[in-house]
Formats: sequence, C-alpha cells, structure tokens
Amino acid sequence: MPDLEGRRAMRPALALTLSLLLLGSCGEPAQPAWRTMNSIGRIRTPYTTDAPHQPVRDAEGSFRLELRPEYVAGLERLDSFRYAYVLWAFDRSEGKPAMIVHPPWAPPGVRVGVFASRSPLRPSPIGLSIVEILEIEGNVVHVSSLDAFDGTPIYDIKPYIQDLDTRTDAGFGWVDELPDKEHLRLHIQGIAH
Repeated sequence: MPDLEGRRAMRPALALTLSLLLLGSCGEPAQPAWRTMNSIGRIRTPYTTDAPHQPVRDAEGSFRLELRPEYVAGLERLDSFRYAYVLWAFDRSEGKPAMIVHPPWAPPGVRVGVFASRSPLRPSPIGLSIVEILEIEGNVVHVSSLDAFDGTPIYDIKPYIQDLDTRTDAGFGWVDELPDKEHLRLHIQGIAH
C-alpha cells in the first residue's frame, strides 16, 4: 500500500478517472440506463392507421418483433418458452395523459384512474403485451397477434413463466361491477364477438 505521500499523489488521477466514468462522451453527466432507454427493435404488424385496444386472437396478418443486430444474442433460448412479455412505447398516442380516464372498451360514463386502466395515454407511455412465440429466425421473432402499430419501438422482451406469471385469483376488477361485464370480458380477452 502506498505511503501517505503516494496516496496524495494518486488523488488527481483517481479524481480524473472518477469524473470520466461519470461523464458521457460530450462532457455531459452520464445518464443511468433507465433515463436513456433505447429501443431494441421494432414491432411489425398489419396495423398502420388503427390498432385494437387489446390483442385479437386469430387476427389476420403477420406479427413479428424485429430486433436490431446487436441484440440478437439476447434471443438465445427464448424459443424454449411458449409466451413472452413485450414492453413497447405508445409512440403514436396523441393527447395529454389524464389521471382519470374512460377506458377504450368500457361503456359510456365509466371513468377510472389511469393506473386502473389500459389507456394508451399514460404518464410513462409504456405498452405491455403477452405474445405467443411462434418461431425465431435470426433477429426476427414471429409472434401471435399484438395490439401495436407497425413500426412501434420495442423496449424489452421477457419470458412469461408458468406459475410465476399466472395468478388464477386475479379477477376483473371494476369490470365485475358493470351490468354488461360478460360482454366486456370478451373485449378484454380479445375474443371476436
């Protein structure tokens, strides 16, 4: 271990090293990863002007996740799972988020807190879908239907794990209080009717 004089001499080098670690390439303070989330790819769907509010079972068209080349290795063994979560951006939602909203498929007059809804107008515009993994080819993950526009940025993919991600007692929340709850459940489940 250096003596006291040697430690004092190391301080400027340590300070410089620490400041370089904390600074970005432009001399700006480095941002934590959560502040600078980058898209890992794009969602490809047939929806260019209108998208459903929930995934529709047996929807027509091709649905896939196209990852940027630098993330392809992250797909290793994803095909061992049947389902995955896809986190994506509501990049085309227009309007200002409100704390009280009318859910898109709810009857007129129903208003709930934004965090008790699946409204696309959110304080942090993050979408979440569960998809079935059909096939993986290189940087492309072919999936079941998605409720996002073509070209939507993807932020993450996570495996859906049996027992860990299943809560059989979850219920339907405020939907169970509505007179037409059976009809709304079909919308929630993406079942055409």
